[in-house]
Amino acid sequence: MDLGLKGKRALVMGASKGLGRAIADALAAEGAAVVVSGRNQASLDKVAAELKAAGAPAAHGVVADVAKGEQMDHLADEAVRLLGGVDILVLNHGGPPPCVASEITDAALHAWFENIVASPIRIANRLVPAMRERKWGRVLVVGSTGMQHPIPNLALSNVLRASIWAWLKTLSGEVARDGVTMNVIAPGSIMTDRIVQNAESLAAKSGETPQREMEKMAREIPAGRIGLPAEFGPMAAFLASEQAAYITGSMIRVDGGRVRSML
Repeated sequence: MDLGLKGKRALVMGASKGLGRAIADALAAEGAAVVVSGRNQASLDKVAAELKAAGAPAAHGVVADVAKGEQMDHLADEAVRLLGGVDILVLNHGGPPPCVASEITDAALHAWFENIVASPIRIANRLVPAMRERKWGRVLVVGSTGMQHPIPNLALSNVLRASIWAWLKTLSGEVARDGVTMNVIAPGSIMTDRIVQNAESLAAKSGETPQREMEKMAREIPAGRIGLPAEFGPMAAFLASEQAAYITGSMIRVDGGRVRSML
């Protein structure tokens, strides 16, 4: 299937590794030009070179820290300068440290609100107006199944990701008539540094090994295993495609069936 992404221009945040990198790979393979962001220029340059080799007509790395909101303005400006515009915006970032709800502190809540809610909204506000003018655009938030089914030991993430989901659901209704779609892709247990971090945190409390904790996670998943980033990225490419023009304001789970809710 031709997804109609040749010539499209994408900004993928948090793309030096993990789920962001998987999305950048999928978009590049479909012929999209890509700007990737992260906190290390050398890592981003390596990713950009690999994306070009995989089929991206252009690929660039721009350093930006989502914890510093003012850097989102620079990232938006650089992406537009390098690509000539942004058609596809992927809002992705690392998650807060594992904790239970009673351990949430004011300091952590305020600091991580910047990463998960304020900075993504800030850069979207910079880039979505031009999408509306062009009558075509895609905004994807890499979320979590915790937005729908709170994940034990990830209380801070559950709280803040629910906020960005509410923002996306609201804004998607305002921009849909302008050809701009906005969706959340919610990963379940995917083999990334984040899963390892959570397993290590659980192991410290249970006395088990991180490997045993990951085995417990896998047993809770109907698919019987933890997923791979390469199984996640193609969903983003589809939601960015021409064929997905009638999908907006939705949360699409890539979780091996872990969330049992019918809603």
